[in-house]
Amino acid sequence: FDFGREMIESPTAKQAGTVILLRPGQSQGIEVLLTRRPDEMAFLGGMYCFPGGTVQKEDYSAAMLRRCHGLSPTAARRIIGAQFSPQEALGLWVAVIRELFEEVGVLLAITMDGTIAAMDRDLNRSLAEKHPALLARRLSFSALLETENLQCDTTQLVYFAHWRTPSQFKVRFDTRFFLASVPAEHAPLAASPEVTDAVWLSPDRALQRFTQGTLPMIFPTFASLRTLADFDSLNSLFEEFTQAKSN
Repeated sequence: FDFGREMIESPTAKQAGTVILLRPGQSQGIEVLLTRRPDEMAFLGGMYCFPGGTVQKEDYSAAMLRRCHGLSPTAARRIIGAQFSPQEALGLWVAVIRELFEEVGVLLAITMDGTIAAMDRDLNRSLAEKHPALLARRLSFSALLETENLQCDTTQLVYFAHWRTPSQFKVRFDTRFFLASVPAEHAPLAASPEVTDAVWLSPDRALQRFTQGTLPMIFPTFASLRTLADFDSLNSLFEEFTQAKSN
């Protein structure tokens, strides 16, 4: 996918990542998490979208990359493209994991001994206590992971799509989209400083609500949902895009 194809080399578009968080449907199919941005936000204010944001330098710092499990910087660059250094490429995965935690409290992490981080009462409480400091930039994401003896689990993300904001927008992003299943025992926050509402919907239902005017969104969100609507299970979706990105 290419949103604003004429601006491929635009130096003004900020690098960004977003994650389409998914779960099995209550009866069948799949559901996707959509979050509504506050009306006063300059970019996408009032719109429903997927959690995400801009890549920060700290996302591909040496300290942060030491806290990554799974994908190597070289492998990340092969997927994203040679215009990035290996470290910058892997930073996109880190940015997505960080933004997902900042916005909705879901952490794609693994313990240092290789097991998926269990969201028990103690870890939930500790992460909730550190969450405000992370948002206020008083605590780095790498430091948060270090205090909890965790590392980013990049294996839980599958690369999905690439969109660029058109040139007529004053705020522009060059955004990579990823897929992820919500980990067991993780419950997304209903609201946060960057989210006023969070809803789980099937892709078809989300598209219906958009048509009805009750779920405003921009075209990349609509197009992503339209693609997701073609899949009847998480397994078929992840198999399709895992194979596509490995070819």
